[in-house]
Amino acid sequence: MFDKSTRRDFLKTSSLLSTAWWVGQSEALAVSKSPNEQLNFACIGVDGKGSSDTDDAARNGIIVALCDIDDRHLEKKKGQLKRRNKINDSLKTFNDYREMLDQMGDKIDAVTVSIPDHSHASASVLAMKKGKHCFTQKPLTWSVYEARRMREVANEMKVATQMGNQGTSKNGLRTAVEIIRSGAIGDVKEVHVWTNRPIWPQGAGRPDRTDPVPKYVHWDLFLGPAPERPYVNDVYHPFKWRGWLDFGTGALGDMACHTANMGVMALELFDPTAVEVKKTSGIVQNETYPKYSVIEYEFPERTSVMFKQGIKLPPCKLTWYDGQQYPPNELLQGEHRRDSGMVLVGDQGSLYTPDDYGEEYVLLPRKKFAKYTPPEKFLPRTSNHFKEWATACHGGAPAMSNFNYSSRLTETMILGDLALKAGTRVEWDAKNQVVTNNPAANKFVRREYRAGYSV
Repeated sequence: MFDKSTRRDFLKTSSLLSTAWWVGQSEALAVSKSPNEQLNFACIGVDGKGSSDTDDAARNGIIVALCDIDDRHLEKKKGQLKRRNKINDSLKTFNDYREMLDQMGDKIDAVTVSIPDHSHASASVLAMKKGKHCFTQKPLTWSVYEARRMREVANEMKVATQMGNQGTSKNGLRTAVEIIRSGAIGDVKEVHVWTNRPIWPQGAGRPDRTDPVPKYVHWDLFLGPAPERPYVNDVYHPFKWRGWLDFGTGALGDMACHTANMGVMALELFDPTAVEVKKTSGIVQNETYPKYSVIEYEFPERTSVMFKQGIKLPPCKLTWYDGQQYPPNELLQGEHRRDSGMVLVGDQGSLYTPDDYGEEYVLLPRKKFAKYTPPEKFLPRTSNHFKEWATACHGGAPAMSNFNYSSRLTETMILGDLALKAGTRVEWDAKNQVVTNNPAANKFVRREYRAGYSV
């Protein structure tokens, strides 16, 4: 990947903060505050991952508003914050983030968006259009189109952004990226990524019953931009929405922005030319994602745009496995395979990471790399993923998983879901976001929103 002379140039010029890739959102950031001022946060979705995101916001500023479609979640989170003296009497609660942003827009600096995938883009884009910094959970969006739209709006509004794939801020992941980009394992032409998901129900059709909507659940607001469907108790809300096509993105959407993250970043695996489902139990009744799948992405030779710009990266294939499907054991060269992980196969060696976040890694074969010393650091280090974003909100350097990067990571991985829905090999024109070999599949690039929602 690099010879010695280009490596010297690479380390000299590839400081993260000196590249246009990372600083695009750092100039004249909207509603930036000095480090001495408190950020006012509004939190959209406050249970599950939204609960910890709200706690992170409370550690980095003041919570001025909470929003959730479930009144139980609102009361639970409000009580927790009150017991910790993290809120005051002026805190407002809402069920509809649109009302919250309309009524309290002038009091809000930044939002966290920790709701089901299908509403990520509509909530985040609305907040950004109002000049609010935005932290959105992974996967950044439900559709390929929405991912690109998120970075367009973020750059237009000059807001600080971050996706909630916390592994990006792990020192181990950043070191692994430096190792790969330094050429330690040579040209990488194969990447294999697997996960223990799904751990929720999927692979089944729509229930044949309808249940009364509990008074504490605002079902129409849960549906948001998705098509209407009747409420069924303990089927969609909470958590089990992930397996449903209308609401979630399945195993791939849930975990790829974690588990594939390091490899995608190191190799700049954006804009595949083709995506093909190699093995699957199949989408059921156009309702839920498969119980298992194996999906292959094809990337052509690429020109680096992130670190040392202009370097040529060789063609590469990435294979994704979920539902207890795994790559060939021989790729791990005797290492124990955990339930989730990734291996990058280069012509001079391999790098295996046996966890979801890329924090742990081992170079293979072990004997060859026994005395290996990692290269000089060129990526910054941080102690906390959320704080990295909060610092950007104050006018500091962009977070590494800002929407310029994380939207492209999401766009790449969500193409696998598009291929699952299409049921055929997908040949992809990334520039125009068009499937070229199966025009009927283009209906899966984006969706029509219900009235009242847009991006």
